[in-house]
Order: sequence, then C-alpha cells, then structure tokens
Amino acid sequence: MEDNTWGCSSSEDGDDEVYIQNASDEEVLGFSSGSVPKLQFRNVKSKSIWNEEMGMGEVIEKNGKMWITTGIVRSGKIYSSIEETLYLMELGALQLLENSGRSISLAEMYEKVAGGKSGCCWELFEVYRHLKSLGYIIVRHGVLWSLKSIKSSHRPTALEMAEESKELIDMGSVQRFFSELRVNDLRPDFDVYLPNSRFRKSSPGDPSFLLYLSRGHPPSRTEIEVLKKQCGDIPLKICLVTEGRVSFFSFDKVDLPVLP
Repeated sequence: MEDNTWGCSSSEDGDDEVYIQNASDEEVLGFSSGSVPKLQFRNVKSKSIWNEEMGMGEVIEKNGKMWITTGIVRSGKIYSSIEETLYLMELGALQLLENSGRSISLAEMYEKVAGGKSGCCWELFEVYRHLKSLGYIIVRHGVLWSLKSIKSSHRPTALEMAEESKELIDMGSVQRFFSELRVNDLRPDFDVYLPNSRFRKSSPGDPSFLLYLSRGHPPSRTEIEVLKKQCGDIPLKICLVTEGRVSFFSFDKVDLPVLP
C-alpha cells in the first residue's frame, strides 16, 4: 500500500434550498493556520436543549445559516451531535440548556467529550473542529442528514402516515446509535463533503470521502481492508492527532512484481 499524506495541521433546517457564502470546491492539501476557533460573543444565539440519553442537542431556536450544514433533521426538528454542539458553543453561536433551563457551560461539555461521551473523544472533536473551520461539511458516518417527508396540503394518506412512522422509528435508531456507539469501533467516523454553497440535507449526494480516526496506532493492513469494505466506492482517508496536530493520509493499492 502506498501512503499518500494529503493534509495536516491543527493548533436545514428544512428542505428549502438556501445559499451560503461560496467556498472553494478544491480539496485542501495543506494548512498552516490553527483550527481552534476564537470565542465570539454574539447578541443573537441559537438555543438547544441537551438530551443526555440521546447524547445530542435538540435545537429550539435557530439563528444563522450554520444550520444548513449542521445537525440532522427528523420530524421537522434539528438535532446536533456533541461535536457539532460544542463547536458552535466555542464560536459563541449556541446557548445550550438543560430541561430545567439552566445553561450548560463550555467546561461541562469539554468534560463530556474528554470522557468519551456520546461516541466522541477529544481527538475526534479536534478533527471535526479542524475540518469544519476549513469549510468542510461533516456528519457522523451511518446517520442520514434527513428523511424526505411527503409534503401535501391534503389530509394524510396511508403513504404519508407510513412515512411519519418511518421517521419515528429512524429517530429511535439514531438515539440508539449515538448512545451505544463506542469510540474504538472499527468503522469510519465521519462522512465528509467538500465546501458547497448549494448543499441540501434533503439531497446531499455522496460524500467526497469517509474519515477514520486512528486511535493510538496506525491501522494495520487488515484493519484498512475492513474499513475500505465499508466505504464501497467512496475514498477512505485516515487521520491521526498528535499533540493537537491533525494529519490526514490515504493508501493506494500497489501491485508489486513477483521476484524470480
């Protein structure tokens, strides 16, 4: 296998189409700036209620265009993973609340991530934060952005009712996925899309690549083959975090000649 290092560094709402500031559609090959966002204090913030059982935040008040590419949509509601939630809190764009109305602090969320809560460890959050700060669009692997609902002004049909039931079942599966996900599972961690001003959760298309965080040691050849089988035709990239520095690399299959 040939090691190709492709980059390193560190330091929908509904289905309506909304355009955001255009960004380069080219893959970034090298980065020099740090990816830790500066804490910003905004007059208008989005608000979420943290669901500890789900390990996700339910958005109750959304402001700004970041929700076009952040969070999954189920039954008209937006839910954000722990890494998405913490990233927006760092930007000062989100106020996170308990059911009681008490604000949850950054320090509390840092503690959850550092403890490997909700299927996310600190290194995985650093990877998410780094790519997100560069404009990439990211979602947990294996989780759909949204389920297309059938829109009709008439009374619900059997098909519409079946679709609604499907959404409820899917939300239950998402809850189990986030609560039971283990940080060390051998599976891709993120689906990653290039920056795209016309991105829609209802029709995201295939990701540009799938990302796997190497934990502690580079994956063996057998592990890489297991991961690639899960990727199908979508490229796999491996990332490694060392002392806050995020590195990415990939492997190409190389056929070696048989020696006489």
